[in-house]
Amino acid sequence: MVSANAFAPVAITDRNHFDESIHFGAVVGVGPTGQIEYTIGDPHTTIYPRSSNKPMQAVAMLRAGLQLPPELLAVACASHDGTKMHTDAVLQILDGCGLDAEALANTPSLPLDTDAELEVLCAGVKPSALMMNCSGKHAGMLATCVHNGWVHDPSYLHVDHLLQRAITAAIDELCAEPHAHIGVDGCGAPAHAMSLLGLARAFRSIADGSAGAAGDAVYTAMTAHPDMVGGRMRDVTLFMQHVPRLMAKDGADGVFAAALPDGRAVALKIADGGDRARPPVMVAALRALGVDVAAVEPLVQERIMGHGRQVGLVRAVVK
Repeated sequence: MVSANAFAPVAITDRNHFDESIHFGAVVGVGPTGQIEYTIGDPHTTIYPRSSNKPMQAVAMLRAGLQLPPELLAVACASHDGTKMHTDAVLQILDGCGLDAEALANTPSLPLDTDAELEVLCAGVKPSALMMNCSGKHAGMLATCVHNGWVHDPSYLHVDHLLQRAITAAIDELCAEPHAHIGVDGCGAPAHAMSLLGLARAFRSIADGSAGAAGDAVYTAMTAHPDMVGGRMRDVTLFMQHVPRLMAKDGADGVFAAALPDGRAVALKIADGGDRARPPVMVAALRALGVDVAAVEPLVQERIMGHGRQVGLVRAVVK
């Protein structure tokens, strides 16, 4: 259960050189040995990582026999923008197991990408499960079910389904702690809760090889195809494109996690669930661990606008 006492100031928004807002959150950074090297707030606070759980879910699917080429595995780990590139990849996963988009059973939505959304709206297209940002994960889940001969009707989203049991076991292992709670995510899949430190440990184990061959495959897919994990202007994609060897995944309600093969990892949660403080706080946390973020920092700045021009920034509180 999230406690207000777990959070501290992590970022400040200014407008015309006058501080306007303070963002509270919690951050944990672990070093190459796995020891905590950087914290703001309580690293043991329990959170829903939301879509930051997707790399862990993908590890479980691969261990259960899912086989996908890296580009398609990346979209199975994604909160994608819903562009044609993304939806075509989802359809390839489904076609490979003899299914179509009708089988997805996740929540219908419009694309996250503004241009793609405008295009489908102008064409009179209604929200669909295929365009929803989690459709790659759901396609991967269905393909795993088909591979194993498991039921693949909408009950595949039930927490007691054999697929979801396998995912729960993998998440507990990767986080090195039992899950604290399981709710329902926005897409309809189970949403596991764990400590912020547990989330950082999980990303570390995937990036540094500790999670085995399945973890290696997830790390390789995400870092080789960051555009499939998010989209052309998404912060998660920009971090992976401009910080060499970094694996990163965003999550709804202010969550972000990242890791490097040398064992350094960061997990953060913005207390009120807002997302605009995430990029500068991640930049500051990676820098505190000695990661070179010079190339990505200007690309993920959160600019404050006034009458059509920049009048301020969201800046991290540097500990």
